[in-house]
Amino acid sequence: MKYICWFNEIGRNDILKVGGKAANLGEMVNAGFPVPPGFAITIDAFEEFLESAKRRGKKAHIARIISKVDPKDTEELEKVSILVRDIVESTPVPEHIENEITQAYEKLCSQVGYENIPVAVRSSATAEDVPDASFAGQQDTYLWIKGRDEVIRHVVKCWSSLYTPRAIAYRAMKGFDHYEVSIAVIVQKMVNSRSSGVMFTLNPTNGDPSQIVIESSWGLGEAIVSGEVTPDRFAVDKVTGEIVERTVSPKTRWCVFRDEGGVVYENVPEEMQQKPSLTDEEIKKLSEFGKLIEKHYDTPMDIEWAVDRDFEFPESIFILQCRPETVWSRKKKEPVIKAKSGFDLIMSRATTTIKLRKT
Repeated sequence: MKYICWFNEIGRNDILKVGGKAANLGEMVNAGFPVPPGFAITIDAFEEFLESAKRRGKKAHIARIISKVDPKDTEELEKVSILVRDIVESTPVPEHIENEITQAYEKLCSQVGYENIPVAVRSSATAEDVPDASFAGQQDTYLWIKGRDEVIRHVVKCWSSLYTPRAIAYRAMKGFDHYEVSIAVIVQKMVNSRSSGVMFTLNPTNGDPSQIVIESSWGLGEAIVSGEVTPDRFAVDKVTGEIVERTVSPKTRWCVFRDEGGVVYENVPEEMQQKPSLTDEEIKKLSEFGKLIEKHYDTPMDIEWAVDRDFEFPESIFILQCRPETVWSRKKKEPVIKAKSGFDLIMSRATTTIKLRKT
């Protein structure tokens, strides 16, 4: 297939082919991490979609429109975004590209043994999930999409999300050429999330590299991203594996899928609101993955994960996304003033003079 790459066919050096998010998913699959199966629709598919023979120059036309927008004028940004996204979403997908997407989706259904398998359709831009920019979350993700027609429709919506107001403004302020930035799309088996969240392989509060911090809540991770809930927070010492901090927050809302209503926000059942959303063994297993991913990339990482209610531990834990951490990693390395971690204690003991009593 010309426009489809399965995760095991790509890696972190393929950003210009499949975007940052997909490239990192492929990298993790090939490194042996538990990633839900799926494929990427390449940058070339988007480029050809907009530059087909009958519509030559459409992408350049779009770039000219948005290049004139004042990134600080929110009202103008909204209007231009609506205009440009309508241009993209009203453009028919070339039949040969549509056929490849259909065949890949049917193959994924066959691999999993589930007809019309629910998938996440996720954007993967060329200027996303890379160390020197913070584009994360600027393009769209659609969850629990079922069936060939809905997959294709949401692929196009992901393509158009390259032109959200936030994405247009950020590129303009950072000096990125609107014409040069492109987008791929990920189609990936949904995780039936009992719990989900993010993990940092350093402490995001103070930059302490000796800790892994996990934020977790019930249901889909969108509840955390949207600010609907204050997540539980667990800190794990990288050396000892000990859980050195735990904060269990009241979790009154969650994001879940319902057959009759799709992805919705609901009240969490009362008996679950005060309970930790992860067990200790899940916390420790996640932190093990975090250490290995950081070692593989040789830099602190920001990782999204989920625990699937349909599997038994430890097969229930899946890594959904990873990107280099972009805040503390850029700062000058300085000692962190805090309570001693396991590493501090070990090093302190190793360098302490031991006096032997004379006999």
